[in-house]
Amino acid sequence: MNVSSKPDLSKVSESFEKGLQTRREVLGDTYVDQSVNNATEYNFPMQELVTEYCWDTIWNRPGLDRRARSILNLGMIAALGRKDELKLHVRGALRNGITKEELREIFMQITIYCGVPAGIDSFRTAQEVMREFED
Repeated sequence: MNVSSKPDLSKVSESFEKGLQTRREVLGDTYVDQSVNNATEYNFPMQELVTEYCWDTIWNRPGLDRRARSILNLGMIAALGRKDELKLHVRGALRNGITKEELREIFMQITIYCGVPAGIDSFRTAQEVMREFED
């Protein structure tokens, strides 16, 4: 297997297509296009897994709206210390209608329950993203 060759995107599942739509609505076309267009035959199975199971099976389930799912993700990702993913999900949270004030409160709670370093990193990361929205 050549790790540089492009995957065959003509045979993706219906779940992939639905998940891709949700992923675009939450994260934006630019990020999703970059992820899919940079996929190779080697790593495309990970794109399929994330898109089908995360973005279709979970994000499209009834019971929680996108705001609630964003809040959950912010807490979990902050607790895990995944700065790049946190940036992505701060953008998604803002797209899902979470305000800057609500983000502040989410990160205050993260600070108490996940620790000061997680909270400080979360604030720093969120501020980087919010500056992009101000430009």
